[in-house]
Amino acid sequence: MRFAILGITCIALAQDFSDIQIERVTGGLRYTEAPLWSKAGSLLLFCDVPANKILAFMPGQGLGKYRENMGGPTALAYDPAGRLLVAQSRARRIVRLYPGEEAKMDIVAERFEGKRLNAPNDLAVRKDGQIYFTDPAFGAQSDTRELDFYGVYRVTPKGEITVIAKPKGRPNGIALSPNGRILYVANSDERRVYAYDLDGRGAATNERIFLDNINGPPDGLRTDEKGNLYIAANGVDIVSPQAKPLHHIVMGDKPSNIAFGDEDRMTLYITAKSGVYRARMKVKGVAAE
Repeated sequence: MRFAILGITCIALAQDFSDIQIERVTGGLRYTEAPLWSKAGSLLLFCDVPANKILAFMPGQGLGKYRENMGGPTALAYDPAGRLLVAQSRARRIVRLYPGEEAKMDIVAERFEGKRLNAPNDLAVRKDGQIYFTDPAFGAQSDTRELDFYGVYRVTPKGEITVIAKPKGRPNGIALSPNGRILYVANSDERRVYAYDLDGRGAATNERIFLDNINGPPDGLRTDEKGNLYIAANGVDIVSPQAKPLHHIVMGDKPSNIAFGDEDRMTLYITAKSGVYRARMKVKGVAAE
């Protein structure tokens, strides 16, 4: 009887991604990035990078503008106080916006050791206010670099900026495990995802290769409540916390990033080259705020 119960338990815990259905919710855009669900607004924020805008998709209502002239926005995240952080690749900085105060903006990170950042690309925020971001340089951005390395950074709640890593390849997507103790970083040039252990103060140690030989340059990352990692590459790869392949979502539009949304956090939103897509899931994403 004990073995029978264990068998039933294992089946119940098995994760099934086989019936994922992808639906396009908006299209005709130039290049979308940085999906982020706003619980307060019941809407999805995302960026149209070439258009220099942050847009808002409201389920059942459609598309609207949120902010314009945003310095080449490539990543969005909320801090613990509900303020919006924006990685501005063109302006080469990370800024903080305030809900309801259009004119108010703080600079979170712009320089390291007196030199301008390359082009902040993606960011993640831990519940204690630690901010983590990647700083590669793609295309023409490489010609105006002041720093002689690509960086993965940490910004403490006090505003102190430290370097976690200086990888040879360009770091891209970044995400936290559900408990905030592991930091994942995609490396587009190496086609790998690295992992770092984070201590209670937010410091990172134990750099290691989490996943290698990814099919296509990895971009955005996200985790669900079970610790599975979602990787935007050639399609969306889903792997377990032990890096075992679970599922591959085939897409005709190259994905850039991923977020969970809707009130139950069980809709997977995917930004891609020309539009935004979604799929209902059987697992919740990690809360973004």
